[in-house]
Parts: sequence; structure tokens; C-alpha cells
Amino acid sequence: MKRTRVTTRNFEMVLGLIGSFIGIFSGSFLIFLFNASHAHATFLGIIAILGSLLAILSSIYVNKDHELAGIGFVVATMFVIVGSNHINILSGVFLLAAGISALFRK
Repeated sequence: MKRTRVTTRNFEMVLGLIGSFIGIFSGSFLIFLFNASHAHATFLGIIAILGSLLAILSSIYVNKDHELAGIGFVVATMFVIVGSNHINILSGVFLLAAGISALFRK
């Protein structure tokens, strides 16, 4: 009998959830910090939050299709880093690590 190895994707899921919660927090911080005085900061905060929501969706979907979830993590990383004016680098590192791990781990 041949043994099949089942790979769990808990590492990617945890990294994605941590990165997305940090991204939501810092995007909200960016929105409330510049309230209505700077419209571009509010727009960038919304983009960071939308990227974080994409990361949560990818974290949920990582056990079903890890390649699509990895691409979602990488795209969410781009949204989060661009949308947060360098406040959200830590979230981007977590999401990029989750995306690379989901794409290349067997």
C-alpha cells in the first residue's frame, strides 16, 4: 500500500489571518487619523482594508485550492502595502510569507 501524505495549510492560514487583522487595524487607523481632511489618505486606508479582506478570504480558501489562495495573498500584499503609506509593512510581510508558502510548499 502506498502512503499518501496530506499537507495541512495551517501555517498559511494563521499567517494570513494575522496579517489581515493587522492590515485592517492599520487601515482603520489611517482612515481615522486623517478623518476627512485628506481624501487620499482615506482612499488608501479603504484600499488597505479591502486588501486585508481579500487576505481573509484567501485564508479561508487555502485548504481547498492553495495555488489560488497563494495568488490571493500576493495580490492582497500589494494592496495592503500600497494602500497604507508604509504603516502596514508588518502586515505585508506576513501576507507575503503566507503567499509564497502557499504557492511553493508541497
